Amino acid sequence: MTRVEAAAEAHVRPRFGETLARMSAAQKPGRGAPPYSRWINRRMGRVIAAAAYTVGATPNQVTAASAALTTGALVVIALVEPVWWLGFVVAGLLVLGYAFDAADGQLARLRGGGSRAGEWLDHMVDVTKTCALHAVVLISFFRFGGIPGEPFLLIPLGYLTVSIVLFFGIMLVDQLRRQAAAQGAAPAAPSGGSGLLQTLVALPADYGILCIAFFLFGVTPAFLVAYTLLFIGHTVVLLGALARWWRQLRALDAEASRA
Repeated sequence: MTRVEAAAEAHVRPRFGETLARMSAAQKPGRGAPPYSRWINRRMGRVIAAAAYTVGATPNQVTAASAALTTGALVVIALVEPVWWLGFVVAGLLVLGYAFDAADGQLARLRGGGSRAGEWLDHMVDVTKTCALHAVVLISFFRFGGIPGEPFLLIPLGYLTVSIVLFFGIMLVDQLRRQAAAQGAAPAAPSGGSGLLQTLVALPADYGILCIAFFLFGVTPAFLVAYTLLFIGHTVVLLGALARWWRQLRALDAEASRA
């Protein structure tokens, strides 16, 4: 974009309220998205995206802000011994980081569409924070204790594994569906399912719910209970998703063979 074009865009850019109203009327469907992400985080991201558009920020700058907020939370978890108030700091940073994560894509669509490089950056930040969050929880448990015994150190490791497998599975299944659609085997379909039931079933795997659980981080026994329950629920969601994806991909293979 040239300086003249940038100046023209700034001159005609609508005010915050106008931008927010326009975004609210043109949102992508939320069917099947996890509950916090669908009903809370996207709305927070919408406000941030409208504000970012008003001041002329780019989607990549919003992604960088999301990464900075989440990194702040990760550093605090790893380095600061849990006390009662610490969970409010950690959860606040994680919640804000997640809201900015929802804003970058909305801002890109508002500006007329994103770029492949921007989408790559967004996904790389997502997978990095997913790995690092459970890693720093393990570091905190190991450094500061508060857990019943050493076997509980395996919970963050298991949670990290399940989270990464689910993340990779979503990305890969979506790519395979797009490939099948390009070959004419079947229309592309979203990987997250649809409907209210799917939304509620996905609750244990909602990153936003995990962020909220960190409000308990300053009280290690309470946090460990919440964290373990989310880990178990996340595992159940993964197992169900794996079975569903396998059936769907087998159906695509059968459709391709008939074609």
